[in-house]
This record gives sequence, C-alpha cells and structure tokens, in this order.
Amino acid sequence: MIELGLLAGVALAVFAVVMVLVALIKMVFWLVLLPLRLLLSVVLLPVLLLKTLIGGLLFVVLSPVLIVGLVVAAVATLVAVAVPLLPLLFVAVVVWLLLRATATTTAIAR
Repeated sequence: MIELGLLAGVALAVFAVVMVLVALIKMVFWLVLLPLRLLLSVVLLPVLLLKTLIGGLLFVVLSPVLIVGLVVAAVATLVAVAVPLLPLLFVAVVVWLLLRATATTTAIAR
C-alpha cells in the first residue's frame, strides 16, 4: 500500500514538472510571437473596421426582410396547426349550440 502512495506521489511530481515546462514553453512562444501579433493587429485593424461597417449596413438593410419572413413563417405555422383541428372545432360549436338551445335560464328575483 505504501508503494502505491509513493507511486502516486511520483506521478504527481512528474505531472507538476511537465506542467511547469509547458507553461515555460508557452511563455517563450508568446514573447517570441508578440511582435508578429502586434504587427498583424495593426495591419488588420482597417479590415476589421470595414467588416464592422459592412455588417452594420447589411443588418440595417436586411432586418425588415427578416422580420417579414418571420411573420410569414409564424402565420404559416399557425395555419398548419389550426387546419387539422377545424373538424374538432366544428363539433365543439355544434355541441355548444345544442346545449345553449336546450338550456333554459331562470332569473331569480328578490
């Protein structure tokens, strides 16, 4: 049992050393590639601004079309659900009319 604990401790120590090495390598890569990242961010900034401008313009232009399409889809869905229920609605209206015709109401006066 002691051997198993020692083995787990050694595995934990090896894992810690590997994680420290990975963090060190990551830091070195980050520092080496930092000038390239800064250069690319400066070069790509106008492209990102242009992308934002075009996206905003498309949003303004296409929003009414999208809203109309969503309304049409909602109406079509409502009709698709309601049409199969029309026979049940007809039966319910006939039963309601029959019950209303046969029922008599008596007013109670005080």
